[in-house]
Amino acid sequence: MSLIDVFFLLLAGFAASAVNALAGGGSLITFPTLVALGLPPVAANVTNSLGVSPGYVASVVGSRRDLADLARRRGRRVLLSLLPTSIIGTAAGCALLLATPGRAFELVVPFLILGATAALAFQQRIRALVGHPRDLTQQQQTLALHALVFLGSAYGGYFGAALGVMLVAGLALVLDESLRYVSALKNAISAVSGLVTVVAFAVFGPVDWVAVAVLAPATVAGGYLGARVLTRLSPRLLRALIVTIGTVVGVVLLVRAL
Repeated sequence: MSLIDVFFLLLAGFAASAVNALAGGGSLITFPTLVALGLPPVAANVTNSLGVSPGYVASVVGSRRDLADLARRRGRRVLLSLLPTSIIGTAAGCALLLATPGRAFELVVPFLILGATAALAFQQRIRALVGHPRDLTQQQQTLALHALVFLGSAYGGYFGAALGVMLVAGLALVLDESLRYVSALKNAISAVSGLVTVVAFAVFGPVDWVAVAVLAPATVAGGYLGARVLTRLSPRLLRALIVTIGTVVGVVLLVRAL
């Protein structure tokens, strides 16, 4: 890997992790960069998952105050109960990636991302149809929350691009909280999912460890900075940012798949 390759990979890692902390979709930056550097798609996907994982952890550190506030509002036990669900979902996604050809899911992924983006963009209208989170019973809300975390984490284990967009869209439908708190919870779930992919792919995946070594420190810096910026954005601007990123990610991946 040349110095120019290292420079562009560092830049891509920083930018991607900052975007992941704010809204999700940062893998659209790092994944194509790794492919452009000569890695096969599966190896690029696995390497990207490991490389951006430290950025998720840094995002949690950056949004720790919002997470603490949310834990006080919702109950620490409720949030901690989501961790095993995320671990199991991510492990299932990693197993799916390593055991099956990716062409079928590659065609489905863009539609999942665009659907999640649309769900966030038209959240109020959807709530009018399915009901506001405050109208759900505690049991219904808990079941929906675990189902969404499991599906989102499984997607993150398989591919991961726009994981944040999908998590925010789903969590915002079942949690009566501002996007600032929803995004902080999204960062925590993404971090758990990222740690699981590190273990799974480090043991079983075709990882390019040199690329991971370059990406990791850049994603830590970008993830922390992105999470700090998150606390200063208005809900309307944050929603617009997430919808824009999700639409771009979905369209680009759709064009690539076709």
